[in-house]
Amino acid sequence: MNTRHFLQAVACAAALAAAGGASAQPSFPDRPIKLVVPFAPGGSTDLAARLIAEYGSRELGQPVVVENKAGAGGSLGMEFVARSKADGYTLGMATVSTHGANPAVYGSKLKYDPVKDFAPITNVATTPSVFAVHPKNPAKTMKEFVALAKANPGKYSFGSPGTGSLGHANIAHFAALAKIDLLHVPYKGAGQAMNDALAGQVDAITDNLPSALPNIKAGRLRALAVLSETRSPALPDVPTYGELGFPQMGGGGWFGVVAPAGTPPEVVAKLNAAFHKAMKNPEFAKKMDESGAKLIPGTPAEFGKQIQQAMERYQRVSQMARIALD
Repeated sequence: MNTRHFLQAVACAAALAAAGGASAQPSFPDRPIKLVVPFAPGGSTDLAARLIAEYGSRELGQPVVVENKAGAGGSLGMEFVARSKADGYTLGMATVSTHGANPAVYGSKLKYDPVKDFAPITNVATTPSVFAVHPKNPAKTMKEFVALAKANPGKYSFGSPGTGSLGHANIAHFAALAKIDLLHVPYKGAGQAMNDALAGQVDAITDNLPSALPNIKAGRLRALAVLSETRSPALPDVPTYGELGFPQMGGGGWFGVVAPAGTPPEVVAKLNAAFHKAMKNPEFAKKMDESGAKLIPGTPAEFGKQIQQAMERYQRVSQMARIALD
């Protein structure tokens, strides 16, 4: 073989090797995916995340591992996701709290931008929150509770997962609309707030319906209103805030999946398709329905629009209720 033919053969072999190497490149995902829940285990967001992880793993062919990183109303976990490598292997569960209330309340103290630092993948579900009182409270309806609060300014208290949390923002918003003065008692998490509400240490609490429902059904709490566009099938006798004359309260919360900004579009598309297929599993849908949540899968663009709407809404709420930590 002369030199020219030798060089041609080498070049051809190199090209074939390169082509073979390209086809041999591992396709996404080729290892486990971490799904960060920015709250403690056991809440509504954690429940949705674990279902996404369980059924999404089947569609992706790799484990999706839930990791709880709680703190600062979900801000610590979301900051971790925002600073992670944009390769699709670290995802986060975004909520109205992390991407709506927190940006409005924390302002420049927030160490992530809810829009610029994330790539939306899909919303998962919406869930009502419920305003409930301890059974020792004499109010049987929200109208009666408002009347009691107006007659006794500052006497009745409400617990929240912390100053500036979604629970704080929602009740402060309602109090401003109803023109009542309630004593805010902040806790270091929803679990602590719920424990004291059950013990009667605080008069009222607002919590996501899946978390509060067992205590309401057991008679340990009395539900007076749900934050939702329509009544919840789980509590058909409990009116919405809109029915009570407070349509400004809007609808319930949501939780969906985001990735760090810069995640390749093809990875986002694959995750979106896998999670949508997971949500179509009858077992997945049944478990979410039993928790009081409603599935709302959508495109990344649709989820991005929902995030923007949550930010705008809670900017208005924080100004009206005068909640700001900046």
